[in-house]
Amino acid sequence: MHPVPVPENPYGNLYIYYLSGKFGSDNRFDPATYIGNWEEGDFSFLFFTRPSKNLVEKAIDGKTSLQLLDHYHMTYDQWHGDEIVPIRIGDFTITPPWYETGNGICDKTIILDPGVVFGTGTHPTTRDCLEALHLAFEDRTVRTALDLGTGTGLLALAATKSGCRKVLATDLNFLAVQTTLRNVHLNNLSNQILVAQGDAEKFMDFTFDLVVSNIHYDVMKNLIQTKGFLKKKRFILSGLMHSEAECIASELALLPLRIIQRWDQDGIWHTFFGACDQD
Repeated sequence: MHPVPVPENPYGNLYIYYLSGKFGSDNRFDPATYIGNWEEGDFSFLFFTRPSKNLVEKAIDGKTSLQLLDHYHMTYDQWHGDEIVPIRIGDFTITPPWYETGNGICDKTIILDPGVVFGTGTHPTTRDCLEALHLAFEDRTVRTALDLGTGTGLLALAATKSGCRKVLATDLNFLAVQTTLRNVHLNNLSNQILVAQGDAEKFMDFTFDLVVSNIHYDVMKNLIQTKGFLKKKRFILSGLMHSEAECIASELALLPLRIIQRWDQDGIWHTFFGACDQD
């Protein structure tokens, strides 16, 4: 694979404005320079590709619930920790849309524009989830999947590329949902992947063969206690650090299921792949 950049990465510089309060959506910003709003608790992070402090101050003027706390300027590579380039993970080639692979697009090529959302495939838990997905689809019994905390949509895309007929990709964060929608369209998979915003627990009772959850421990510990969890044929649980993984392992040991494989990345990050005993 010999990547050739075409065209230039559109996210050369990032201008980030850190606000107290929930900003929500605002269509007054120019979509050519405004990337979106990441809400975390009672704080908001507005992302632009051009300096926009005056615009942000004007947008929050008179709104007592909002206050500009700080602002930052960094390169796109600094935000993600490294340059976003095509990578190979197992059978998958994950490439940003501003690169060509040199071999064209094949069934296992995923076009991924992460924007400012994390989930490019380089994190150990994402790699383990991709390997777990490969195992999940080996026996061809998994036809539908639920991806909770989808982020960029990478795992939902990978599930579909692995043979999944229908995937529901969900995230609580609206910017992540927007990012996933963009990636679904880039891969021409709108007929197979539905994207929705909402709490992960609200989707657990839906009928799916596989649930994938690369998500915060505080959410996951509640997910595995739902009735819907045991109705899934297969599950992939990831994003867990050591102590969290041990707690999840203890809870799983009390349920009618079996762990097929567990990944341990340097004793830090943990992933579970298993099956519920419903046959």
